[in-house]
Amino acid sequence: MEKTLVILKPSCLMRGLVGEVTRRFEQKGLRLAGMKMCQLTDEQLSEHYGQHKGKPFFQQLKDAMMVTPVIVCCYEGVDAVEVVRNLAGVTNGRKAALGTIRGDYCMSFQENIVHTSDSIENAKIELERFFNPGELFDYKMPLLDYLYAADEL
Repeated sequence: MEKTLVILKPSCLMRGLVGEVTRRFEQKGLRLAGMKMCQLTDEQLSEHYGQHKGKPFFQQLKDAMMVTPVIVCCYEGVDAVEVVRNLAGVTNGRKAALGTIRGDYCMSFQENIVHTSDSIENAKIELERFFNPGELFDYKMPLLDYLYAADEL
């Protein structure tokens, strides 16, 4: 099964949406493989958002991610990266479809509730960045047979 990273951003915590957001991922049928609260550092964020280095909003983005602790999560499922991205909606909350997390709960490009991995390759890199060995767990979900057809697993 595929694993992906979700970061519940400070805007999620400050607005009391942690339970609602995690509920949506779980109700979809994704398995939570790891979750922890942490205070991100400028160094971690410089690496994580390195593709934006040199852009005018780079420091503002990092500062916004350090306002409060965040909650990093690993979700697992068939096509988990794509499923999570679809549940989250497009990055700009004003343009995100109703029914998505961002479409229902945000109006901002930056303060957009969650970060989600954008590819299988980046999910692997990001999960290694935020989780230490032994912090991701494998267990059988009793309802797995009702989430997928036998040939999907």
